[in-house]
Amino acid sequence: MSNYTAKQINEMEAAFGGGFVKARAELGVTSFGMQVIRMPADYGDYPEHDHDHDKQEEVYLALKGSGWIDIDGERVDLDQDTFVRVGGGVKRKVHSGPDGLQMLVIGGCPGKAYEIPEMTELTAA
Repeated sequence: MSNYTAKQINEMEAAFGGGFVKARAELGVTSFGMQVIRMPADYGDYPEHDHDHDKQEEVYLALKGSGWIDIDGERVDLDQDTFVRVGGGVKRKVHSGPDGLQMLVIGGCPGKAYEIPEMTELTAA
């Protein structure tokens, strides 16, 4: 296997109507979670969740558009200049703005080897 992989987002496999781009699997990353989430304009149905069960930390970065993330009830804006880290036991819910939102989400569990969730694997794999 080569020591690098380059691929355009629009060439990557996506699930959930194109909203969950399987960037980790497409690039061959196995040491941490990484997906691209695409949300239409003014979308508010992203599930509120936490990672209390596994303590996974997540980092969010808007690639296109804008939105915000509610973190335990506090609103934090998402844009191309702001990284947001959310700890495992903290509730979070993402909302897109009027132009939609495409964001990179990176995750991992402190002190544990990364375990690849089946839903993030490529269907052709």
